Amino acid sequence: MDHHNTHSVSVAGVIIDDRGRALLTQRRDNGHWEAPGGVLEHDEDILTGLRREVREETGLGIDPITLTGVYKNMTRGIIALVFRCKVISGTLTETDEARSFRWVTADEVGALASEAFAVRVLDAMREDLTPAIRHHDGTSLL
Repeated sequence: MDHHNTHSVSVAGVIIDDRGRALLTQRRDNGHWEAPGGVLEHDEDILTGLRREVREETGLGIDPITLTGVYKNMTRGIIALVFRCKVISGTLTETDEARSFRWVTADEVGALASEAFAVRVLDAMREDLTPAIRHHDGTSLL
């Protein structure tokens, strides 16, 4: 197998509160604001990986509601599966991966996150349940 042509798969959970706001986390490694998530491990299924990543980054237990988008970073070969989620347990807690949290409206997302990550949150906040399929270069949509 040519490893230069392989992809990694990541998951992210856009957690929506009862006021319709989405939770963004500020990453410790680069300071970027994003929905919590990360790379799936080889031996875990998609929803188990999603729950693990969200708990590791936020301290929250979540219930995935629906797949809201599939995104490919064309530069790095990463496929991201993004889900709308709701909190079912836990308390927001700073972690080794997330240094801050912010509940944001759709109008506030673009001021904090790069286009490639803001669109994931905005897609998850839409009422339309058709998953988006988008491509980006790590920063901007293509």
